[in-house]
Amino acid sequence: MSENQRLNALEVALNNELREQDFYLRNAERSSNPVGKALFQQLANEELEHYELLKKLHETWDKDKKWPETVPLKVKETLVTDILDTVSQEIEGRPDQDEDDLAAIRIAVEFEAEGEAFYAKLRDESTDPREKEFFAMMSKMEHEHYASLKDTEEFLLNPDAWYANIEERDE
Repeated sequence: MSENQRLNALEVALNNELREQDFYLRNAERSSNPVGKALFQQLANEELEHYELLKKLHETWDKDKKWPETVPLKVKETLVTDILDTVSQEIEGRPDQDEDDLAAIRIAVEFEAEGEAFYAKLRDESTDPREKEFFAMMSKMEHEHYASLKDTEEFLLNPDAWYANIEERDE
C-alpha cells in the first residue's frame, strides 16, 4: 500500500468514525428506551475515541510519511459489551419495543460490519507489523460493536428469550 493510499484510507476511516459518532449521539438523544439510550451513548463515546486516535495517526503520518512512533496505538477496552447486561438488570419489567431504536440498530449493524471489513482489509494490505496490529485491533473493536448491536437487537425484539438465554449462560 502506497503512502498516498494509506492517507486516503485514513481519511475514509476518519469520516466514517465521525459520521457514526454523530449517528449514535443523535439516537442516544432520541431514544426513550434506557438500553438504547445507554448503548448509543457508549458507542458515540467509543467512536469519538477512535476518531481522535485516527486523527493523530493521520496528522503524524502526513507530516513524517511513515508509521508514527509517538501515537498511542491502543484504545480503551470497549464497554459496549457490558451495557446491555448492566442496563437490563437496572430496569424494571420489559422495555417497550421501539421501532426507531430497532431501525437505528439495524443501520448501526451495517456501519460496524463495514468498518470491521474495512479495517481488516487495511490490516491485510499492510506490511508494517505495527500497522497490521493497529488495524487488527480496530477491526476487532468494530466486530465487538457489531456483536453487541446484534445482541441488543435480539433483546429489543424478544426480551423474554434474551433473558432466558442470559439465565442459561449464568447457570
